[in-house]
Amino acid sequence: KMFCSKKKLLEVERIVKANDREYNEKFQYADNRIHTSKYNILTFLPINLFEQFQRVANAYFLFLLILQLIPEISSLTWFTTIVPLVLVITMTAVKDATDDYFRHKSDNQVNNRQSEVIIDSKLQNEKWMNVKVGDIVKLENNQFVAADLLLLSSSEPHGLCYIETAELDGETNLKVRHALSVTSELGADISRLARFDGIVVCEAPNNKLDKFTGVLSWKDSKHSLDNQKIILRGCILRNTSWCFGMVIFAGPDTKLMQNSGKTKFKRTSIDRLMNTLVLWIFGFLVCLGIILAIGNSIWENQVGGQFRTFLFWSEGEKNSVFSGFLTFWSYIIILNTVVPISLYVSVEVIRLGHSYFINWDRKMYYSGKAIPAEARTTTLNEELGQIEYIFSDKTGTLTQNIMTFKKCSINGKIYAGEVNDDVERKKEITKKKESVDFSVKSQAKRTFQLFDHSLMESIKLGDPQVHEFLRLLALCHTVMSEENNSGQLIYQVQSPDEGALVTAARNFGFIFKSRTPETITIEELGTLVTYQLLAFLDFNNIRKRMSVIVRNPAGQIKLYSKGADTILFEKLHPSNEGLLSLTSDHLSEFAGEGLRTLAIAYRELDDKYFQEWHKMLEDANAAMDKRDERISGLYEEIESDLMLLGATAIEDKLQEGVIETVTSLSLANIKIWILTGDKQETAINIGYACNMLTDDMNDVFVISGNTAVEVREELRKAKENLFGQNRSFSNGHVVSENKQQLELDSVVEETITGDYALVINGHSLAHALESDVKKDLLELACLCKTVVCCRVTPLQKAQVVELVKKHRNAVTLAIGDGANDVSMIKSAHIGVGISGQEGLQAVLASDYSFAQFRYLQRLLLVHGRWSYFRMCKFLCYFFYKNFAFTLVHFWFGFFCGFSAQTVYDQWFITLFNIVYTSLPVLAMGIFDQDVSDQNSMDCPQLYEPGQLNLLFNKRKFFICVAHGIYTSLVLFFIPFGAFYNMVGEDGQHVADYQSFAVTMATSLVIVVSVQIALDTSYWTVINHVFIWGSIATYFSILFAMHSNGIYEVFPNQFPFVGNAWHSLNQKCIWLIILLTTVASVIPVVTFRFLKMHLYPSLSDQIRWWQKAQKKAKPTSRRRPQTRRSSSRRSGYSFAHQEGYGELITSGKNMRVKNPPPTSGLEKTLYNSTSWIENLCKKTTDTVNSFSQDKAVKL
Repeated sequence: KMFCSKKKLLEVERIVKANDREYNEKFQYADNRIHTSKYNILTFLPINLFEQFQRVANAYFLFLLILQLIPEISSLTWFTTIVPLVLVITMTAVKDATDDYFRHKSDNQVNNRQSEVIIDSKLQNEKWMNVKVGDIVKLENNQFVAADLLLLSSSEPHGLCYIETAELDGETNLKVRHALSVTSELGADISRLARFDGIVVCEAPNNKLDKFTGVLSWKDSKHSLDNQKIILRGCILRNTSWCFGMVIFAGPDTKLMQNSGKTKFKRTSIDRLMNTLVLWIFGFLVCLGIILAIGNSIWENQVGGQFRTFLFWSEGEKNSVFSGFLTFWSYIIILNTVVPISLYVSVEVIRLGHSYFINWDRKMYYSGKAIPAEARTTTLNEELGQIEYIFSDKTGTLTQNIMTFKKCSINGKIYAGEVNDDVERKKEITKKKESVDFSVKSQAKRTFQLFDHSLMESIKLGDPQVHEFLRLLALCHTVMSEENNSGQLIYQVQSPDEGALVTAARNFGFIFKSRTPETITIEELGTLVTYQLLAFLDFNNIRKRMSVIVRNPAGQIKLYSKGADTILFEKLHPSNEGLLSLTSDHLSEFAGEGLRTLAIAYRELDDKYFQEWHKMLEDANAAMDKRDERISGLYEEIESDLMLLGATAIEDKLQEGVIETVTSLSLANIKIWILTGDKQETAINIGYACNMLTDDMNDVFVISGNTAVEVREELRKAKENLFGQNRSFSNGHVVSENKQQLELDSVVEETITGDYALVINGHSLAHALESDVKKDLLELACLCKTVVCCRVTPLQKAQVVELVKKHRNAVTLAIGDGANDVSMIKSAHIGVGISGQEGLQAVLASDYSFAQFRYLQRLLLVHGRWSYFRMCKFLCYFFYKNFAFTLVHFWFGFFCGFSAQTVYDQWFITLFNIVYTSLPVLAMGIFDQDVSDQNSMDCPQLYEPGQLNLLFNKRKFFICVAHGIYTSLVLFFIPFGAFYNMVGEDGQHVADYQSFAVTMATSLVIVVSVQIALDTSYWTVINHVFIWGSIATYFSILFAMHSNGIYEVFPNQFPFVGNAWHSLNQKCIWLIILLTTVASVIPVVTFRFLKMHLYPSLSDQIRWWQKAQKKAKPTSRRRPQTRRSSSRRSGYSFAHQEGYGELITSGKNMRVKNPPPTSGLEKTLYNSTSWIENLCKKTTDTVNSFSQDKAVKL
């Protein structure tokens, strides 16, 4: 047994005794309280300060502050550093505290939910956080499950209960769990449940959602436990009035929380780069300090002695080395403005501004649910402009998880196209429809608008094939029906596909009414007919079909079958050849439109033959060895010589704009991976529907090995295949083929031509993520255009993200809408939550949230790109401005005896970054844009510079530094040369230190203002006010500080009395300022002019085009829509699980009484998707029109 010391040991197995808290407490199991927050009241200050001082800059400013408190070396007052430092740290701390407050709030909300627990032989209300391991909990219909429970008993016969696992794996179809027969007898008897003292020995807490092993020991007997007996936290009880369960895992030990991953402190790549640059700058500063300190020592040694005599210093001989040492620290303080703390304040303000733009964007507001986009963190905006990999959930993110019956092919004829907006025709349809008695009128109407009237005509005329087709849909399924309080028929479906098919049959007058283990009752065009259910041939992943054998009232025995066309077509009678060819064409057409298809067939059986077959089936069921093989063989035998009826096409409704978004993001060189808990067929179907998978792809590799050896072999074969195909040159898909390859990608990746996709299963992925196979998986996956991972657990999603993050060194984004996506959202550089059908866990864990997947396009291509562009521009200008401002002190050092004398007035140094130049650069960092939002969306290739990190990197930084050094040389030496032998207009000398300081300060303010005016691409009123207003502010403060009035009040603080008037009255001073400005700006203007005309970038071309568009607005041409065709054999759809047929025929899931009503299928809207070519054409046309002489390759 496992006993824990105070420090919890690693659990090997868990032993839990029911209704015995004392016994369970000695194991120190976790209670049911959950924590997703980072701090509490006691830890907030130390942890937050530790996180903040991990920023090199904050530590650097703290060090400077300490230096400034030493009077011997400080020539600047300490408040110039402490005020901004405290301000920055306080602002960040408040923001972090607010974020964490909301996490605490959501934790409390969950922890304080009520549940009913048996305590002291009574059912009592208890908060979730107080539920303990071993407690027996009562759940009621539609309640969330509080902890991982062993199901003991339920309101349903045979201890069955139905659960929805959307929070765990994203699937909304119901799953069945059943209690052990020995415990299901306990029923709802509280006294018997309170006396239950079984002991469970089971596996230790882990994150495997689909696996559980354990043993229940009770009444001297042992019962094995598996996943079918366990209900996990995060599930919702459905269609079950009540059930009782025993808590096995609580709180952080539950499988949901084991999958949720830790909250990570996220930083952008620009943040990390700035940390490196600050260290480099500090090194540069130390070098400058050493040069000036050595200069000071030499100067003290050679010249200093004479100065002492001249100044009548009574002090003794001064040590020149010690003087140099003090000078070194003085210069470190003076030159620290190379990285002023205002840089970090400005960065936070700019990020906050960008976050508000996202929150305020009306084009990302979803009016359907009144949900705006929300930037839940303000520190990651520019990283949105550098995404290379997107990891997307499928259900609820790409799709709405609503199935719609779209089309069908019956006996070689296609029915159910779109209805035209013809009012008369609609009326006609409505009249026809009303002649058939549907149970749910409103639902029938909504679905019905998508069908043409010829199908109703055929039903009316009594076409036997059409009737048989609809009869099959009404009979061959696992749907359960019930009537709600108002007498309406409600279907409980195990998979949404089945729901869509049965509802379609019902809309056409073949209404499934009820079933028992032996019969199925349907209403055929108003007549009730009861069929005898003779056998149920259940669905499984190998058979990919399901069949029922029924006897109709006339005594005929028929087998009805539906399944994947590839499988079913092999089972047809040879006489079907002509119809098969026709139906195949129809299926290809359906699949080309991204619809999920099923083939439909039947067979009439001879009574004698069936009796013999049924006898053999009973023998096979009773057999001990090779039971499954024998049953499978019998199924194969009877499901032969089928007669083809037709095929169905179901739309798994994509969210609006998904295809446009996927196409656009692909053009932006972003790779999209689908990570889903759903089945392989379903995931592949959605891949095709979204255009992530296409028929033009050279190959789709499917990895589905069950052992590490098999997986390694499959990966090796796929790679051989991929490189083999590339030796014989292949023409790849135009969208990807023509994409410019990223410089970051390996040489191997560049040799790959054509498009490939990889599909991998969860169990294979578990082996592939092992250390020795990991590299092969990543290499193959990164060579593919699309990767689909299906049946993955939440933790595997996070592991895949971590794998790409770590080994590709690429910026990743994860997007999902359910609790099963939380760990992936936390792992990626940027996590996006979709506020959809599945609760708010994903949104609470995310950095950004909105209501629809399509808004991702705008978030990245507009907001992300602009944020990155603005931040890079801001940083380039900021470093340039501060090097130009600070290095003047270095040059001045050579002319002032290295005495750490400042060139400028002390007030100018204090106000330069805070007042004179702060607002213009903020305006540029918040409002600037190189091209409009529409052009950013229309030309996704503009996104690429962010992925390649071209706008701000180490090279760009050195260019900015060089520019700053050049400007500082001009700023110092032109005025210095001009002042060298100069007299004023009145013949008086003007070359005093104060006039020189005022001239240089004025030149500097004008030069940096002109420079920012040149850097601004997008002028707003705010830019004008801030730039020209800053110059006006400078002059007004200058004249105020040099006035007599302020000098009289603070004579020690403002020594430059009257100097501004005196200096700026001289024409020669203004000529010096003009010459300095021109000399600083001309090289920049010349370089930019030549670059723009000789080597224009894509954004330069679009800017020219924008200007041309403003002058003449042409009418926009629309390309006619073209139909997408597909050679794909099957869009097979059946999100189904094995075992339901056995449940139905056993009668275990038949109702004793009606449970509370639940809603039917949701309303769906038709979504047209055939316009991708338009987008590609539009993008190419747009860019080609920018420049006739430059061919822009997309």
